[in-house]
Amino acid sequence: MATPAKIRVLVVDDHPVVREGLRAVLGLRADCEVVGEAADGRAAVERYEELRPDVAIVDLRLPEVGGLEAIAAIRKRDPDARLIVLTSFGGDAEIRQALDSGVMGVLRKGASGQEVVEAVRQAHAGRPCIAPEVLDELALFRDLPGLTAREVQVLGLVAEGLRNHEIAGQLGLSLNTVKVHVNRILEKMGAQDRTEAVTRALRRGLISLP
Repeated sequence: MATPAKIRVLVVDDHPVVREGLRAVLGLRADCEVVGEAADGRAAVERYEELRPDVAIVDLRLPEVGGLEAIAAIRKRDPDARLIVLTSFGGDAEIRQALDSGVMGVLRKGASGQEVVEAVRQAHAGRPCIAPEVLDELALFRDLPGLTAREVQVLGLVAEGLRNHEIAGQLGLSLNTVKVHVNRILEKMGAQDRTEAVTRALRRGLISLP
């Protein structure tokens, strides 16, 4: 009787210890093997194109080309790509973007080896594999309205400490327009002030500090 083919996995993470850990965990299973690694988003797309793995595990925060950009590029080349996001960051914004782009699963970096292996098997079988704590995070913010691209831009500058007139000058907007954006941001974020809005946006992954 022929031996079933192993699930070929590409591991993408900028930390060598994470890549080594995933290689070790998957290598212990008879039905999985790591066929390649990449340390940044650009290399991830190149390695995926070269290897065409059955499943790719991709960190969201990558140098050169970000994880979301890499995922989009891979999906453009292979609409049937089976991708799992592995991230250490909380918040729902990037996770929602990843799911919208077609990833099969989402795991935290604190996931156990067995959870990772099971996610790989589920993704290979074409089934979603989202960690329970990730589902809880998504549900927590499910009913909150999203921010527009301009509002995210304004909030990012607020997070850098810019005042309304400075934001207006940098974005080429009127002071009144910036005030309207800030008020809408506070309302959408359910925040009492700018600091609370920034704190909540950082937690959700809507913005990141430079």
